Amino acid sequence: MQNDEVSSRDVDVVVVGAGFSGLYLAHRATQMGLSVQVLEAGSGVGGTWFWNTYPGARCDVESIDYSYSFSDELQQGWVWSERYAAQEEILAYLNHVADRFDLRRHIRFDTRVSTAEFDGSGWVVTTEQGDTVSATFCVMASGGLSAPKKPDIAGLDDFAGQSFHTARWPKEGVEFAGKRVAIIGTGSTGVQLVPMVAREADQVYVLQRTPNYVVPAGNRPLGEGELDTVKATYPERRQNARRTASGVPAAAKPGPGKDLSDAARREVYERMWAIGGAPAILRGFTDVMTDPGVNVFVADFAREKIAQTVRDPETAESLSQRDFPFGAKRLCLETDYFEAYNRPNVELVDLRKKPLERVTAGGFVAGGEEYAVDVILLAIGFDAISGAVTEIDVRGRDGVSLKDYWADGPKATLGLQVAGFPNLFLVNGPGSPAVLGNVVAFAEQHVEWITDCIGYLRDNGVGTIETTPESDETWADHVDEVGGQTLYVRAKSWYTGENVPGKPRRFLPYAGGLDRYRDRCDEIAAKGYDGFVLSREHDPAEAASG
Repeated sequence: MQNDEVSSRDVDVVVVGAGFSGLYLAHRATQMGLSVQVLEAGSGVGGTWFWNTYPGARCDVESIDYSYSFSDELQQGWVWSERYAAQEEILAYLNHVADRFDLRRHIRFDTRVSTAEFDGSGWVVTTEQGDTVSATFCVMASGGLSAPKKPDIAGLDDFAGQSFHTARWPKEGVEFAGKRVAIIGTGSTGVQLVPMVAREADQVYVLQRTPNYVVPAGNRPLGEGELDTVKATYPERRQNARRTASGVPAAAKPGPGKDLSDAARREVYERMWAIGGAPAILRGFTDVMTDPGVNVFVADFAREKIAQTVRDPETAESLSQRDFPFGAKRLCLETDYFEAYNRPNVELVDLRKKPLERVTAGGFVAGGEEYAVDVILLAIGFDAISGAVTEIDVRGRDGVSLKDYWADGPKATLGLQVAGFPNLFLVNGPGSPAVLGNVVAFAEQHVEWITDCIGYLRDNGVGTIETTPESDETWADHVDEVGGQTLYVRAKSWYTGENVPGKPRRFLPYAGGLDRYRDRCDEIAAKGYDGFVLSREHDPAEAASG
């Protein structure tokens, strides 16, 4: 960079978050000769996998794919033990990556960011401790599922026992033996947590507001021969993944189910159920998420499986989703979840029939009935996709607040940049594929695009890059249009922000798939970042005028 103002910056790039995205960004940027400072709220690397340490925490994408592809030595050397890695193993992997590529020297731990402000040519980021870091570029790699949803439950502060959000699990762990436990929430976390707690606790009450579609994980140990085969074909496997919608390599080439008989459909889905995992089950046919008739068949099939497993018919029916299409919310993967309801110490409290009234000092009241519990676990999810960014006071040109700019719903061109916030990049932001598949594959694509963009600006003497309000709105409308062609929009979910009271409804992820999204990003970059506003060396007036 040319002038004194830029050279006086602490670093070239400041990164918020040291999970999958932040670590890769630090590695790639330093390989380019850029100076980087990563600010991480936790005391270690890992992001989601640092914070979510509850019993049963596990990935819902296969380990061999939920991993970095940028280093062949890394992917050849690391040995995954299970089809779906547990939290401990994923965290060990990320610590290995941090050490292998000497990334800790770029990270400041126990450092939560409170504000980030554009000062006319770059960013000044302030921590809760009051320290500041100035950088030409700021990258929010803070994670799509990292801002825990705040509980809004009457009387929770009066509870005399232990109570905490599952994403803030106590480091010392929790003893359940001899205790009565309430688990609030039956999303992915609740589905993983229930069978684990049920093995130890005297009594478990599962408080369910909305049943979810829950499918078998099919988890198992990975054999050495199986891993050898994967490692020998990793180049083809990774390339296949990059050209799929979900970022997960296609195991087969399914066809549409629309014109098949129910018997033929059932034959396919019995096979998919035996394989397990969201990709196999969600994509048993190409039209599961677009053809209502095919979707109804799959939903009925899933409900049949619950009825075959859960012995009490009333409980089975309460666990069966009938209000929105199969897959409209992210599928939950289960191991022994439905079997847990056959245990004498597990009781489902259907809040549609018995609304939760309040928490008391000794338990909770639902439907007029009082339940005594010693521990309350809040598996209530996150302010997803945008929440980890908006909980920071981000201010762009002329002090404009990002929260204010997103008052009618989050929007960002390609999910990567926001108008009026020059040199600010988002990883897996609103309007990107974000969470509709393999987040690691999505993050790698984002990090590569961002760092390539920074390299282009550096090589061409460009000071700032940003989008325009028209571009943000056009892309958000396109995301809405593509989402509207699917059945995703027929559910109230964290995909639309409706799990957070007061959050404007807007379909947040891009449902067109990683392959189509990647093509669009590459096309824009190849045309010199067509549609973005690029200004020469740090002339705020030029950037403002476009």
